[in-house]
Amino acid sequence: MQKQASLLGGAMIIAGTIIGAGMLANPTATSGVWFLGSLVVLVYTWFSMLTSGLMILEVNTHYSHGANFDTMVKDLLGRGWNVVNGVAVAFVLYLLTYAYIFVGGDLTAQALGGQNLWVGQSVFFVVFAGCVWWSARAVDRFSTVLIGGMVISFLWATGGLLGSAKVPVLLDSAAAADSSYWIYVGTALPVCLASFGFHGNVSSLLKYFQGNATKVARSLWGGTLIALMIYVLWQWAIQGNLPRDAFAPVIEKNGDVAILIQELSKFIPTGSMAMVLQFFSYMAIASSFLGVTLGLFDYLADLFGFDDSRKGRSQTAAVTFLPPLLCCLLFPLGFVKVIGYVGLAAAIWTAIVPALLLRASRRKFGMGKSYRVYGGTAMIVWVFAFGVVNIGAQLLSELGKLPVFKG
Repeated sequence: MQKQASLLGGAMIIAGTIIGAGMLANPTATSGVWFLGSLVVLVYTWFSMLTSGLMILEVNTHYSHGANFDTMVKDLLGRGWNVVNGVAVAFVLYLLTYAYIFVGGDLTAQALGGQNLWVGQSVFFVVFAGCVWWSARAVDRFSTVLIGGMVISFLWATGGLLGSAKVPVLLDSAAAADSSYWIYVGTALPVCLASFGFHGNVSSLLKYFQGNATKVARSLWGGTLIALMIYVLWQWAIQGNLPRDAFAPVIEKNGDVAILIQELSKFIPTGSMAMVLQFFSYMAIASSFLGVTLGLFDYLADLFGFDDSRKGRSQTAAVTFLPPLLCCLLFPLGFVKVIGYVGLAAAIWTAIVPALLLRASRRKFGMGKSYRVYGGTAMIVWVFAFGVVNIGAQLLSELGKLPVFKG
């Protein structure tokens, strides 16, 4: 197993988990701060989320292979924090699984010649959930293929846009002298945080690499940097061709890709971009489904004490996949009502809890032996503050207290 677990595969699992359909929302969410501001927000979020993931890794090295959030939080932070963290983890990962089954099933139904939605959902579910049930290695191999397809389709769809991007448009040179940018940073932060979620996979990778924390750390660096590069290129392609003051129709439709392409076509030929982006979206949803559910799968195995035998993995698969599948079949669009809170819940277990875990871990065990995250106490404060800022931004946004850019 150790020989078969490749560093490339680990990085692909991380990149595939991160680069979901939510990526398409980034240019709209950051249209207020525009290109230079979006680069600052994306790099700030990438670094903070990478660091918090590495914090989980250091803590995880003090526990046996297969130990996940439930074991670590209960031991280091107590039952109260474990309940809060468990609810946040389950809410985010179950809701994303639910949403991915719906959207992936819809695209599958279209690809099968307009079959009923439930047929598409069933096919999507059987293929990709079966992959997670089989093994982390299957997820590794499938994710690598999907990421390869995503890169090809992404470059195919945006190749012309990348070359035609104009620096004056990227810098918003035609804007009035009194134009505001940074007042909109609060609405951009939670969306970018949700665009860098991979933390449920840290324990899965440590188990996959049989405790080799160095390989896990390199996978996290590699996978998150691939995602960051693709996000920056996407920002360049869109915000370098569609002027900031022309974003109003896209914002009004919540970043709908069809509207985005329609508006882009007023400034540059878009050709087959819509069709290719549909391929990209499908592969992004499939790879994110694999990564998200792998993290949920291993979290629930730790929570319920299921072993790694076929019987144990079947039990874990049942509690991982059946609830979101049934919800998707019975309430197809129910997730829409609560998906806005994903960023809030994610900030708890991807920033607040990792910082608290590392602080408690170093008090109990000292520094990590096989891996030690950089930065000392200052980095713990940095990540904790990052979580607090994002939670505050999400709450103020839900209350309608933050300025919203409307184009």
